[in-house]
Amino acid sequence: MTTDVDLGVVQRHTVRTLLVSQAVGAVGVTIGVTTSSLLARDISGSDTMAGLAQTFQVLGTAATAYGLARVMGRRGRRVGLVAGYLMGATGAVLAVVAGVIGSMLVLLLGSLLLGATTAVNTGSRYAATDLATEEHRARSLSLVVWASTIGAVAGPNLVGVGGSTGRSLGIPELTGGFAIGAVVLVLTAGWVWWRLRPDPLLLAQAAAGVSPTVGPQPRGRSWATFLEVVREVPAVGAAVVAMACAHAAMVTVMIMTPLHMEHGGAHLEVIGFVISIHVAGMFAFSPIVGWAADRFGRSAVLVTGGVVLLVSLALCGLSPEGSSWQITTGLFLLGLGWSCATVAASTVIADRTPIAARTDVQGTSDMAMALTAAGGGALAGVIVGVLGYSALAAFAALLAGTVVAAGRVTRRHS
Repeated sequence: MTTDVDLGVVQRHTVRTLLVSQAVGAVGVTIGVTTSSLLARDISGSDTMAGLAQTFQVLGTAATAYGLARVMGRRGRRVGLVAGYLMGATGAVLAVVAGVIGSMLVLLLGSLLLGATTAVNTGSRYAATDLATEEHRARSLSLVVWASTIGAVAGPNLVGVGGSTGRSLGIPELTGGFAIGAVVLVLTAGWVWWRLRPDPLLLAQAAAGVSPTVGPQPRGRSWATFLEVVREVPAVGAAVVAMACAHAAMVTVMIMTPLHMEHGGAHLEVIGFVISIHVAGMFAFSPIVGWAADRFGRSAVLVTGGVVLLVSLALCGLSPEGSSWQITTGLFLLGLGWSCATVAASTVIADRTPIAARTDVQGTSDMAMALTAAGGGALAGVIVGVLGYSALAAFAALLAGTVVAAGRVTRRHS
């Protein structure tokens, strides 16, 4: 029988392992975000089509979050995370090929596979909670989210290096970042395979006397389990809604910001800097957010996140094209509001979901989050093309308002 001391040791080892994988793997996620819309625009020749690459990446996140959760339920976190990183590396390679041959179809296929990387990076936050105690669960989760700061801030600022890499390899400049990302993701997969032992989810299941899911499972089983938990625990359903709306609000505005700035004459390096400030808002303050969620309650932090999102979107909506203090501050607060909402909502899900249903609920909620963002991303290019960037910010504000409302629901059912 595993002792409590053993579980504590494994928990600390798990968090240390995930800190490294998140810090390195985040480079692979974000280095292409800054240029994906620009690459899609160049290949397609249309600003309206620019958001499609990110939209397909979010769709890929949805599909793989659901699929990898089922794998983790049977084989543990380690196998699922490694599979996701390798799928993402394949997608990065396809993005390079798309740029070389000028194929939008190949770019969209690569974007779908790149979505797996986002799925495993977000899924890693749950791996940090498998063995955590309730009074420290938000902090454990937020530490893993924080680790993404290192790679996520570095990624957009490697745009110049990616361009140089592209020129040296004889490929389009906008694909150089994807080439770097492919190598980084393979290295991250190797690290997780080597270090994430014993598997935290399998150990948590064993400690709770729950057997891992074995054999092929009926189609729709994860959805059925998810719906059953939501019916029994309304706070979980509200947390899923809040997380999905916060993510959709962030994605829809973030993916079109490079174009908004480029239209005003901002250079690629300046765009990369603004995106890095946004990513810093997403991840750098997450340990403070996690502490606040443990200290003041998940619901309070969730509502705060929705309010911060509303302020950020007001600033983005008022920003002129190009570089401005409004867009820089707005993007930072957009990331910070996302961090508050995501850390708090994820912790509610981890707190209130029975361990036997853990991967089903977590995977399905991440899929719902990604699908909502994909819908927003698909509309983003159309809204900007027809009505402008300010209208996009107003649309995202509706989603942010839903985050506030959902946070109040979690408070009533806490």
